[in-house]
Amino acid sequence: MQIRDIVNYFEEIAPASLQESYDNSGLLIGNYKTEVTGILITLDVTEDVIQEAVELGANLIVAHHPLIFSGLKRLNGNNYIEKTVIKAIKNDIAVYAAHTNLDNVIKSGVNTKICEKLGLTDVKILSPLKNRLNKIVVFVPEDYAEKVRSAIFDAGAGVIGNYDSCSFNTNGTGTFRAGEGTNPFVGEKDKLHKENEVRVETIIPDFLTNKVISAIKNSHPYEEAAYDIYNLQNKWEQAGAGMVGKLSKPVDEMEFLKKIKEIFGAGVIKYTQLRNVSVKKVAVCGGAGSFLLKDAISSGADVFITADFKYHQFFDAENRIIIADVGHFESEQFTKELFYELLIRKFSNFAIHFTKVNTNPIKYL
Repeated sequence: MQIRDIVNYFEEIAPASLQESYDNSGLLIGNYKTEVTGILITLDVTEDVIQEAVELGANLIVAHHPLIFSGLKRLNGNNYIEKTVIKAIKNDIAVYAAHTNLDNVIKSGVNTKICEKLGLTDVKILSPLKNRLNKIVVFVPEDYAEKVRSAIFDAGAGVIGNYDSCSFNTNGTGTFRAGEGTNPFVGEKDKLHKENEVRVETIIPDFLTNKVISAIKNSHPYEEAAYDIYNLQNKWEQAGAGMVGKLSKPVDEMEFLKKIKEIFGAGVIKYTQLRNVSVKKVAVCGGAGSFLLKDAISSGADVFITADFKYHQFFDAENRIIIADVGHFESEQFTKELFYELLIRKFSNFAIHFTKVNTNPIKYL
């Protein structure tokens, strides 16, 4: 099994194109062709984590936070990033990170895992992505419509929520004239031809566009397949930041805060004024989620669990929601379990380890 196989698997689940513009997810150190001897799972990559991988005989580290966020101009060991990169390279340890791309998916995503830990139901994306869906339209001879539909569905088109193979089909008449150098599937050269065709319309995420076009060309009987692509303004409810869901039964506010302190193993929870209402609906965002406060309020959530709120941002709750800041590391710690579950589901021919290094840089007194 090569590193390439691990990377491809993760990016089928959480495509790299879904990461935020500031992010740097992907294979940061190492060669895609290297055979995997073992995997070490961690939230952060430090020198101690590299050393742990060496001692375990694991040559691939799978992390949530990218070790390298911006370009490195020098490798002199002047900071922890440079020291860690040097140590990884010296010991032939590859480093792969799945960060905001894994945050932004609803299936097997970071926030989905948090919702699972909290026992939330009826979960959905808190802030769905926009302008990331395309409609693709292809014109196919009637007898070949099913073949082309199947091909584009297999390539990932036609998924809306929990439904797949979604399309709209309209019968009509296509016309064309084959010119010099052509070998028409139907009709004759230099003669106008009319053909009964089906207009097949379906939805695709933008990152699948090229794959679906290839599927059309490989399955379509015509030399020149006619297709159109339209960018849509629709929100993509299956991808985006944060999640929101419901508790099975209402819970007292303070009891709920105590419960999440226990679940997240938080040294402290910073929270806003209690509202004297039962907690029924909860919004979550692993990591720094203050940018989602307005979305959490709009969703009707009673509590917003996240991290890294600044002092003045707590005022923005305005008694419309309780902000519960559990800490950055604490809010994302379950990502390690998520990595393990995904890996063990697919690969079982090498050892998969959880790091024993506590990489949380924040300590509590």
